[in-house]
Amino acid sequence: MFQLKRLAALSLALGLTACATAPAQAPIASASAPAAGPKVLVSAANPLAVEAGVNVLRQGGSAIDAAVAVQAVLGLVEPQSSGLGGGAFLTYYDAKTKKVIAYNGRETAPAGATPDMFLDASGKPLSYPEAVTSGKATGVPGAVAMLSMAQAQHGKLAWKDLFADAERLADQGFIVSPRLAGMIAGPFPQTATPDAKAYFTKPGGERHQAGDLLKNPAYADTVRKIAAQGPKAILEGPLAQAIVAKVSEDPRPGTVTLADLKSYRPKVGDAICGPYRVYVVCVPNAPSSGAALLEALGILSHTDIADRGPNDPQAWFLFTQASRLMYADRDRYFGDPAFTPVPIEGLLDPAYTAERAKLIGEVAGPAPAPGKPRGAGKLAPDATLEPGGTSHFVVIDAAGNAVSMTTTVESIFGTGRMVGGFFLNNQLTDFSWSPKNADGVQAANAVAPGKRPRSSMAPTIVLDRQGKFVAALGSPGGNSILAYNLKALVAVLDWKMPMQEAFNLPNLIARGDNFASEPARYAPGVVEALAAKGVVFRGSGGEGSGLHGVMMTPNGLEGGADERREGVVKGF
Repeated sequence: MFQLKRLAALSLALGLTACATAPAQAPIASASAPAAGPKVLVSAANPLAVEAGVNVLRQGGSAIDAAVAVQAVLGLVEPQSSGLGGGAFLTYYDAKTKKVIAYNGRETAPAGATPDMFLDASGKPLSYPEAVTSGKATGVPGAVAMLSMAQAQHGKLAWKDLFADAERLADQGFIVSPRLAGMIAGPFPQTATPDAKAYFTKPGGERHQAGDLLKNPAYADTVRKIAAQGPKAILEGPLAQAIVAKVSEDPRPGTVTLADLKSYRPKVGDAICGPYRVYVVCVPNAPSSGAALLEALGILSHTDIADRGPNDPQAWFLFTQASRLMYADRDRYFGDPAFTPVPIEGLLDPAYTAERAKLIGEVAGPAPAPGKPRGAGKLAPDATLEPGGTSHFVVIDAAGNAVSMTTTVESIFGTGRMVGGFFLNNQLTDFSWSPKNADGVQAANAVAPGKRPRSSMAPTIVLDRQGKFVAALGSPGGNSILAYNLKALVAVLDWKMPMQEAFNLPNLIARGDNFASEPARYAPGVVEALAAKGVVFRGSGGEGSGLHGVMMTPNGLEGGADERREGVVKGF
């Protein structure tokens, strides 16, 4: 219903509904705007990864080619967030066809997975440290296979030529950044594993610190194999055997087999696209939570938030209430659609979002219950724990093609178990730890063999109504990803802010009865006015944002990189 290739007449009807709440506005800029600025841009969470992407673009590579290089370097220099042993979602804009395609490289549960795998002998959920470092936590990795599929379809350079920077940095060493050093020294269960200790400890017994040179010859060997063999280098052969052996180790060994690895297949299909004002916003299909982001925009389209701005307390109040409604629905209904139907059409129906918007009162009341969208089944409340440990990057190439990719090993350093110089993911802890409620009703995100866990990742691409590129953005942040992305979209599309200024705005996560934010970033009086409406901040929301994005302006491309991390924007 909301897929781009079928938007047609329905898009017109929905668009009129969405635009009725705001005066007509021109897009930020059309893709045919004067190109006074850079013609290509890369925005990612580490300068070394950005440079790798730019190097590929200088060689005439496509956005997808550059994305392969960026991921290969991120897995080395930012292993706390993503890597070769993790998964990803990638949203791709084809400038020639004006089509948006979504790639699903989410990990899968092995054939031996069971719904109660994260429960102890008494039927209670395991403690987080027990679960996250266990072999049970690792799913079949999908990021490399997904990138291979996308590059075969949209690449210009040879696959084997995309790993030079990653190989060189792993062999010769890279400088440990302050953020990585902080993670190495942090109180995370993964940093206490034997593999993490061995990798991050210097010969004298001290942990690596910021400014140290860190070499990873095993990683260099792995990327050489991937360059030569593609994803088979990880999913078959000696590395696959090493993954199975590592997952099978105590404590709490997992069940990933060689057959599980060999049978992994990424998915590709049309993005889920919906209208917002005069724009079309596109995200991956479930088990990504991108459609929940579209629902929140749909709810906000029935408010006057666009007539307000970042200094207006009522704008932030509307934001909190739309967020709470979005999360209530997302938490109840989203999972792997191959196993449990996700009522996306019902959730994005303008009549439904209008009904949800009517629940926004003058003050913040109790946590809203999930709604009853058309097509929704009876599902148990969710019990998913989703910690941070993710990265996002954006690439625009000379032809105007765009990549928006969110990538992860799940928690900090995944399970803390290493193979071939990279960490294995703990992605299966993204399933609901309690698969059923007391009445035996199953949760949408319960564990099942071959199933892909629900994800908050929502790499986003925005077009105008003619299908021309407007913007691409996304963020890491665990459950907070949707709030971070929503803030950026409202700031860029409604408040007409430059990308960097949009990212610099305070993050505000409103989920259930919890409100978390960054009080020092608001204009004077906003925090107090929100408190008077029942929005009282407690904490900052866990893992900080890592927003990265690019937008088209009248002067050409303009990028942003979240100042809360170490990212940069670079192009030519």
